[in-house]
Amino acid sequence: MSSFLSGIRTLGTGFGIMLRNPKLLLLGALPALISVVLLMGGLGTLIYFSGDLVTWLTPFADGWGDFGRQALRILLGVALVGAAALLCSVSFIAITLLIGGPFYEHIAEKAEQQLGLDASDDGAGLLRQVGRGVRDSLKLVGIVLIGAIVLFGIGLIPVVGQIAALVLGALFGAWVISLEMVGLVFQRRGLKLGDRHRTLRRHRAAVLGFGLPTYLLCLIPIAQLVVIPSAVVGGTLLAHRVLGPVPRQPGVTS
Repeated sequence: MSSFLSGIRTLGTGFGIMLRNPKLLLLGALPALISVVLLMGGLGTLIYFSGDLVTWLTPFADGWGDFGRQALRILLGVALVGAAALLCSVSFIAITLLIGGPFYEHIAEKAEQQLGLDASDDGAGLLRQVGRGVRDSLKLVGIVLIGAIVLFGIGLIPVVGQIAALVLGALFGAWVISLEMVGLVFQRRGLKLGDRHRTLRRHRAAVLGFGLPTYLLCLIPIAQLVVIPSAVVGGTLLAHRVLGPVPRQPGVTS
């Protein structure tokens, strides 16, 4: 429980730093706003054309009776929109970080300066660091897609499956968010996505304490504009805690 609360406090520290720095908050809100517009636009388009899409997907039901055909297509339409909404919720942060990478790198560095954290890296150039970020973000989007498909399948089970999908979706979203938010520090140190998984597994309670409230707060409209940059700061702090200080290179003296 203490580790879980520690994770919550880490997120709270991120909120405190961002609220004391309104210019950084505005800078961090811009990529989140762009992501909201893009995802909501896509979801709205899907809802608008869902009737035509479901009809196209179920030509075999054309010869059914009206009740059976309409029931099937309504159920499938609701399932498609629900799956798309779930995909949007768990991929929102990955897309936001991909769009706003340079913004959030700047915010993380400012937070590290304020907290007195070591911002050393492995000496990789800017292009290499950007390449790492894009590669890991694309891998995370792939993980999100696979997770969304699995959760969609679970959600098709009447009653029990829908409840299970909500709970598992929140836990999955919390874990993915944590993976994303610690990424800046891990990438800077030359660590890959697999390294993040292995390191965070050793601190599950703290990770869920940080990731679960972040995920739930991101479900609140408009709140994402404050939550995302605050979680970037909190994730940076969490990464430093689980990784410890930067290992000193051989031959380097203080």
